[in-house]
Amino acid sequence: MRHFSVLEHLAGQLNPLCRVLDLDPAVPLDLLAGLLGPHGARSLAEPPAWPSDIADDHSPVEFSVAFNEAEPPALRILAEVPGITPGVGSNARAAHAFLAANAARFGLATTRLDAISDLFTAARPSGSFALWCSLVFRHGRAPEFKVYLNPEVAGIGRAPELVEEALSTIGLRDSYRTMLARSIRPGELGRRDRLAFFALDLHDGPQARVKLYVSHYDAGPAEVARAAAVVPGVAPDEVAEFCRAAGGPGRFDRRPLVGSYTLAGGAAQPVGYSVYVPIRDYVDDDLQARDRVAALIARHGFSPALLHRCVAAVSRRPLGAGVGLIAHVSLRLGPPRPGVTVYLSAEAYEVTPPRSVWVPAA
Repeated sequence: MRHFSVLEHLAGQLNPLCRVLDLDPAVPLDLLAGLLGPHGARSLAEPPAWPSDIADDHSPVEFSVAFNEAEPPALRILAEVPGITPGVGSNARAAHAFLAANAARFGLATTRLDAISDLFTAARPSGSFALWCSLVFRHGRAPEFKVYLNPEVAGIGRAPELVEEALSTIGLRDSYRTMLARSIRPGELGRRDRLAFFALDLHDGPQARVKLYVSHYDAGPAEVARAAAVVPGVAPDEVAEFCRAAGGPGRFDRRPLVGSYTLAGGAAQPVGYSVYVPIRDYVDDDLQARDRVAALIARHGFSPALLHRCVAAVSRRPLGAGVGLIAHVSLRLGPPRPGVTVYLSAEAYEVTPPRSVWVPAA
């Protein structure tokens, strides 16, 4: 595979994923090339142009498949758009340029993003990213665009006030304050509970969302279930059971559990919730991960056979030969589309060995 370019490798996964999900691959492949820009031609024999946190091996793209209760599955591409000379600031500028280049073509609504962009810009940005792009593809529909902004771009300590100012600008401060009051462990904001992502849909439809993500470090299923209870209609026991089934009953002391809260105008509290389990840190290999996810998929009424086909579309190795191809699994509760999402790594540069053969450092 090392003689392939980055684009060739990723397109070789995206094309069969589209076929499995009954999607025309033409537009997804075109947009993938646009996301990568000139770096798409970079050989995989060279190291990554930028150490993106999108994936463990610094691949600039992650795929995911959303299994939805009331409609066919959807395909998502999450990407960090590399600048000509990659860096946190230049990558963010390249992402804005990518969005501008596609705004008219796909009718993107950027008013809310334009209103808050300056808040998520820093002369010396903190953290590993400032802006990521997400594209969602559904059968027979135009792609949907979303951005992920870094609440900690000006430092961990400033994240809560930065997010509050952004949400005040777009009229969502009340639901944010309710969320903070009831989902953060006492004294842990900016410590074990951190604001990880601020996500914004770039369309004007009735289902356009703002989602705020909270990483819960060293938390157990019960603690995350308590944090989810702020959202009306969410059953905390269901959240806890999902975490246990995906990652185990104990504390998640490697990568953290993450909860996301959907905020909507006029609501005094969040209206939707998702929990994300970093399954790759709590299994020995991807064969074990796939089997756990297949059981979760079946439990929630979806097709394990379709999951197997999606995994096969991106995998270039036996599942027992590594860990991390299946990176996360999430449970989505509440509007607009409840269901389960499976996150698939591109593994363009490296495969993490299975834990059963890891040798501790001397």
